[in-house]
Amino acid sequence: MERTFIILKPDCMEKKLAGTVLSRFEKAGLKIVACKMQQLTDSLLREHYSHLTDKPFFGFLCDYMKKMPVIMAILEGEDAIAKVRELLGPTKSADAPAGTIRGDYGDKSIVTFNVCHASDSPESAAAEIKRFFANNEIF
Repeated sequence: MERTFIILKPDCMEKKLAGTVLSRFEKAGLKIVACKMQQLTDSLLREHYSHLTDKPFFGFLCDYMKKMPVIMAILEGEDAIAKVRELLGPTKSADAPAGTIRGDYGDKSIVTFNVCHASDSPESAAAEIKRFFANNEIF
């Protein structure tokens, strides 16, 4: 069993798609082992997106992610990281085919508005889970 981390982004929350997106992960055989809503802070976002701090869109990304509380979850299952990324589709919603979460619900014109962040490797999943969840919050 593998664990991965997701954030249901502000566009997902604004469109009232949190239940729909989580349901799609569950229907694909993934189990929610942790879940919470949180308002993200500048310091947390600087740490989470540290690999993007020199990019011209970094300020926009942080402002967007602080726009409203988001839902974060840890999903568990066989090949969870790959399965979640497959269900989501490509990062750019415009490139995501119908039937994927981003293809069905993402904004085709703004890359950042792609419904959900997901860990891209076992290493990033472990770091993100540790960053956002205490051990006693994982079941």
